[in-house]
Amino acid sequence: MKRIADFKVVSIHHICDELFEIEVQCVEKLEHIEPGQFVNVMIPDTRQTFLRRPISICDVDVENNTLRFYIRKVGNGTGKMSNMQTGDSLNIVYPLGKGFDTDSQRPLLIGGGCGIAPLVYLAKNFYAKGIKPAVLLGGKSARFLTLKTYFNGIADVYLCTDDGSEGEKAMVTQHSLMKKVRDFDKIYTCGPQVMMKAVAKVAIEQNIPCMVSLENTMACGVGACLCCVTKTREGHKCVCTEGPVFNVMDLENFAD
Repeated sequence: MKRIADFKVVSIHHICDELFEIEVQCVEKLEHIEPGQFVNVMIPDTRQTFLRRPISICDVDVENNTLRFYIRKVGNGTGKMSNMQTGDSLNIVYPLGKGFDTDSQRPLLIGGGCGIAPLVYLAKNFYAKGIKPAVLLGGKSARFLTLKTYFNGIADVYLCTDDGSEGEKAMVTQHSLMKKVRDFDKIYTCGPQVMMKAVAKVAIEQNIPCMVSLENTMACGVGACLCCVTKTREGHKCVCTEGPVFNVMDLENFAD
């Protein structure tokens, strides 16, 4: 059930010039949130960002009614958010979209860059069911892998970077773990589209179900503006309402 609510900023941490984490708290009890769902945030006090900004949910704390976001500054909206202070208010529509299922017994979670964020809450959901997933994280350099600490104790973590500054110097599909990919019964991936397509191709070749989280431009979040449509085998669908998570076999020519 979608809600519109005001959240208070309880913490903000700047990782580097372009990356930051922000935690917000709702004054009321949070609605149920699935891993992989997202929110639409109203950017306050600016005429340059009239539309809400879609932000993936990194983590949820149901006891304290907080959401955590991991954000890369790419424009006026996220730039404005990065300058917020503790105690500031954000108006948020949540939870939006369809998230990941957790019907796997041997899951492999693969994330790249800011696409790592939604996998944190997914890993926590698996661990709550008594399943410790394998998590393969990739980034340009070590500074893009700061979220790795959130997987401590709840997942087996494997790392790789483009420059070799942490983990193996490789892309995720070249990581040594992928030589054992048939040990897993399902793959979940989120990150740059080129990375997800490469992961999906491996999954299809090895006949392993694969769920991908798309990051199409989403303006309204409710399927009205049609900015985020993607081709599926059943025609065009809005990523914001029918996704952002899709089975790769339902997407048209995704892994070609």
